[in-house]
Amino acid sequence: MGTTDSLGLALSGAGADSAHRYEQALHQLQCYMGDPVATIDAAIAERPDFAMGHVLHAWLNLLGTEPAALPVARQDLARLMGLACTPRERTHGQAIAAWLDGRWRDAARLLEDLSLEHPRDALALQAGHVLDFYLGDARMLRDRLARALPAWSPAMPGYHALLGMQAFGLEETGAYGRAEAQGRAALELEPRDAWAHHAVAHVMEMQGRTQEGIAWMRERQSDWAEDNFFAVHNWWHRALYHLDLGEIDQVLALFDGPVFGGRSTLALDLVDASALLWRLQLRGVALGGRWHEVAERWLSFADTAYYAFNDAHAMMAFVGDGRVEAQQTLLAAQARAMAGQGDNAGFTREVGAPLVQAIQAFGAGEWRRTAELLRPLRGIAQRFGGSHAQRDLIDLTLIEAALRDGQQALARGLAAERVDAKPASPSARELLRRAG
Repeated sequence: MGTTDSLGLALSGAGADSAHRYEQALHQLQCYMGDPVATIDAAIAERPDFAMGHVLHAWLNLLGTEPAALPVARQDLARLMGLACTPRERTHGQAIAAWLDGRWRDAARLLEDLSLEHPRDALALQAGHVLDFYLGDARMLRDRLARALPAWSPAMPGYHALLGMQAFGLEETGAYGRAEAQGRAALELEPRDAWAHHAVAHVMEMQGRTQEGIAWMRERQSDWAEDNFFAVHNWWHRALYHLDLGEIDQVLALFDGPVFGGRSTLALDLVDASALLWRLQLRGVALGGRWHEVAERWLSFADTAYYAFNDAHAMMAFVGDGRVEAQQTLLAAQARAMAGQGDNAGFTREVGAPLVQAIQAFGAGEWRRTAELLRPLRGIAQRFGGSHAQRDLIDLTLIEAALRDGQQALARGLAAERVDAKPASPSARELLRRAG
């Protein structure tokens, strides 16, 4: 026995109160606000046989790429498998099992087929969208939502989330005008949709609309910065705008404050901390002891090699803080990952391992080796996930290595690309000036 959600999907084992809590937790996840784990915990406590309660709890523990959260998701899956479920709920379980088994692409495909059959399953759409991001599948970031939208209307709860997710997919496929329009439309429906806000921030970053981007972040700060799991990443976006303008004091203040002032231990937040400090280090900015605490928090990830994208950012911190032993631990973990099964073996082999080696080489002053390792990655870097804005570190590191190695022609060509893409960007023009 069970009930249905507000869109008519069956919820096995749920009562009216637990179903309400489930939808509340889903809304929190869609906006990245509040504490959806606590909300769904309450629903499960009320109804231990609530299948989608365990499904949502598992996804909440998987979507952050935290190795320490995997045992919790496995427990959720075990409980789910012992319950009476609908085929839709069972498919969620199969996708969760695939992810836990390291078969990220299989999980994404299972969710793709689930969304084709049940386009109003907002959780399947969101979990699939996040997986598309981790897989670097820009087309599916966009099209997973395009397929589902005809089954929705603006009056339906959660419609804003579909617009916000599609906005990000449109941005990653270069459709900047539509992306911004969809992101703004999502925020008209739900101003606290942090993912939609971030999609518009990405558009402004890619178009070099720096001053407009800063204004965008300031105007809506109360919506995305308070009680929001995604706040650090949005603060990181604001820091990128200031960095483009050369406002280093502003960038350092943002790092010391909202980006890393809370000393988060979460992988998603540590990625932003490393990415910001590495950009500053490339510019020769004195960072004091800022790398130390970031590296400390990456130590628990060094031996896992769970996700190659995270490994690269951990290596930035280990190089920045001069932690040779941690660097070697990470390299050994990546070697084991490449010898193993699962999709991350490929992520690591194709992009993660050479990128980690390039970061280490850069830290050792081996500029030519850095460039040799990075140049083949430019056209395939999406294979280990992340966004265009995040993967830009590869080009920035390559340009700096080329400049320091005296490869002026390479540096000049790469800098000219940046100026062509962002004619108003002060940092792009500065790189072109340095390249002569």
